[in-house]
Amino acid sequence: MSSKSVKLGIVGLGRWARVLTRAAGKSEKLEIACGFSRSQEKRDAYQNDCNIACADSMEELLANPEIKGIILTVPNEQHLPVAEQVARAGKHIYTEKPIANTLENGLQIEALQHRYGIQVMVGHSARLLKGTRMIKAAIDSGEIGRVSLIEANFSNERALELTPDTWRWYRDKAPGGPLSQLATHQFDALHYLGGEIEEVVSMAARLSPVGAEVDDQSLTLMRFKSGAVAYVGSCWTSPGIYSIRLFGQKGLMHYELDFSTWDTPDKLHETSELYIQRGKNGFSKREILTIPPGDMFQDELEMFAEVCAGGNGCELSAANGNVAVAVVYAALRSIENNGAAVKLQDIFDDAQANIETPQVNFI
Repeated sequence: MSSKSVKLGIVGLGRWARVLTRAAGKSEKLEIACGFSRSQEKRDAYQNDCNIACADSMEELLANPEIKGIILTVPNEQHLPVAEQVARAGKHIYTEKPIANTLENGLQIEALQHRYGIQVMVGHSARLLKGTRMIKAAIDSGEIGRVSLIEANFSNERALELTPDTWRWYRDKAPGGPLSQLATHQFDALHYLGGEIEEVVSMAARLSPVGAEVDDQSLTLMRFKSGAVAYVGSCWTSPGIYSIRLFGQKGLMHYELDFSTWDTPDKLHETSELYIQRGKNGFSKREILTIPPGDMFQDELEMFAEVCAGGNGCELSAANGNVAVAVVYAALRSIENNGAAVKLQDIFDDAQANIETPQVNFI
């Protein structure tokens, strides 16, 4: 099957469905052929806005033999039940990040692959940013030497806008505030750049004046199995920023982008910065690198089209998605234990035990 013939469905027709639909419209490799929401109002609005037909039921969407994969943009807690329904129909699954609201659910989504012979892909698009890919290329080529330290931040002013009628107000729906909503992007990106993560230390604070339940400041340290260490900061009460600074023994690289263009990634390169600094006297010799145009949302959807066409996995895998969720829960456990270090493997082991013994409370 040619990837150019891949037709996809999309379930959950809110704002993010439109972002992905715009990205899909730029590609010759895939077509979003049908949408579905339980809300008739949302189905009508999506059909009118995007000129894409909508099914009257989930069953109708999944019965369409031309549709090879389904994009899920439903709320996090719905990822598992909807994914299972899609997998039973033999369709491949793309789910927005995080893979699920809990690691237990994420592991069960990952297990759908073996049970139903399908593939699951997770929309951790930040690792596809052109600047991040250029840093990885410099690591792989040996240009900056052995990686020693990574600093990263993803912040915005979301906590200043929260009200009790928004789901992000509540601890159980947005655990850790920016920890689960923003820093999770960086956890996946740093897993991509730094390799396997061994342990996590974290602390948090609540500084927003609006009075929401959630913490709004997050600081997480990670130790990689390579011995390298990393810091991920996330502030929910400041102007938006996304940045990665990676230190190697031959040089360092710094990548920073303009968060205001996150939803229009084809414009990110226009206001982003990437430089490399080589050697011990390199401050005055920093080289500004040209970031090529790109679209991380189009790239990930085309990756999903290839998954659907060939039935093979990709780097935006369920396993990698579960690592990002595990880091979130390791950080939450560390916060609860006054900054004690938490082994990532312990988080995975406990989640698996909870699945096998359902009466045990989730982490």
